[in-house]
Amino acid sequence: MPEAANAVRRRSAAPTKGDRRERRILETLAELLAVQGFDALTIGDIAAGAGISRASLYFYFGSKQDALVALFATTVESLREKSRAAAEDPAAPGEAIATVLARTRDRWLEHGLVLRVAIDQSSAIPELGALWTETAEIFIAAITAILVRAGAPAEPGPSGAEALARVLCWMVERSFYHASAASPEALREAAETCAEVWLRVAGLGR
Repeated sequence: MPEAANAVRRRSAAPTKGDRRERRILETLAELLAVQGFDALTIGDIAAGAGISRASLYFYFGSKQDALVALFATTVESLREKSRAAAEDPAAPGEAIATVLARTRDRWLEHGLVLRVAIDQSSAIPELGALWTETAEIFIAAITAILVRAGAPAEPGPSGAEALARVLCWMVERSFYHASAASPEALREAAETCAEVWLRVAGLGR
C-alpha cells in the first residue's frame, strides 16, 4: 500500500478550479462533522453543502471515507512538518519541548474535532490508522532526538530514549484527545501537564 501521506495532494502556487472545489468539499465535510457526526453523514449531505452534485463529488472522492482520509491527511501534514522541524531544533531541550508541545496543542485547538473523528474511525478505515501511525512515528523521532540531547540513553530497551519517547507520544495523544473534547482551557492545561512530564523524564523538571 502506498504511504498514507500520499493522500495529501500536491497543489501549485495558483490553485486551479478543481483544487478550489476539492478544498470546498473538505471544508464542508469538516463543518458537517460538527453538526451531524461522521456516521450520520452522507455523500449527498457533503455535495449539497459544497454546492455541487453527487456526480461531481464522486469525481474527487469515491466515498465519504475517502473524503475523511483526505481531510485528515491535510490536517496532520502540519503536525508532520512541525515534528520534523522539532527533531532538528537547535534550541536547548527544555525550549524544544515547550515548542513542540505548543505547536501540537495549537493544532488540536484548531482541528480537534477532525482529529478525534479520524482517530475514532481508524479501526474501520485502515488508511486513517496508517496515516496516524506514520505521523506518530515522526513525532516519536522528534521526541527521541530531544531526549537524547537532554542526556537520555540512545540505546534500545525500556529506559532508552526511543522507548520513553513512544510512551510520551501516546500520552500526549490520549491527553489531547480527551481534553480537546472538553474545552480549550482543558487542552491548555493538559499541554502544561504533558510538558511537565516531558521535562521530568528528560531530567529537566522540578
